[in-house]
Amino acid sequence: MRTLFLLAAIFLLGVVTSQAEPAPPIKIGAFTFTVPDAWKAATPSSPMRKAQLEVGPDGAKAEVTFFQFGTGQGGTAADNVARWYAQFPGSEQNRITENVQVGSVKITFVMTDGTFSSGMPGGPTTPMPGYALCGAILENADGNVFIKMTGPIATVKASTDAFKKMVSEAAKTAAPKA
Repeated sequence: MRTLFLLAAIFLLGVVTSQAEPAPPIKIGAFTFTVPDAWKAATPSSPMRKAQLEVGPDGAKAEVTFFQFGTGQGGTAADNVARWYAQFPGSEQNRITENVQVGSVKITFVMTDGTFSSGMPGGPTTPMPGYALCGAILENADGNVFIKMTGPIATVKASTDAFKKMVSEAAKTAAPKA
């Protein structure tokens, strides 16, 4: 009995200590993003990425990436929307673009799903069927901020509301440029 109790205590201690700490807020330019509960910070896989998160269960994780290239860099919102959609060839019927104004910030949200052509633009790609995109572009005088969540359709769709809330809340708290 004592051994069983000890094993149960060790198991519970492992469960409690394995719970991830909440990811710290992400500060990019004028914006501070509060990371949704259960989303995990990840080491950016490229020096171009300002931050990176993982969303969802093992085996069905989505990736959230943040970019800012500086004033006048990284292309327009329309250029990026077109490039992101081009990464999902044949998904025209699934594409949704929403333009919203939150305070002084214009946000373009984009969503689609289908086969994701993963890889760097102009380089080799890996087709990933059953994937989805939820992206946002926050326009700012110090340089637009580009946020892109890609992963399995079920994970991305289940995380879309939290993604949009994170982005909209960051826009509300952005300090206007003097």
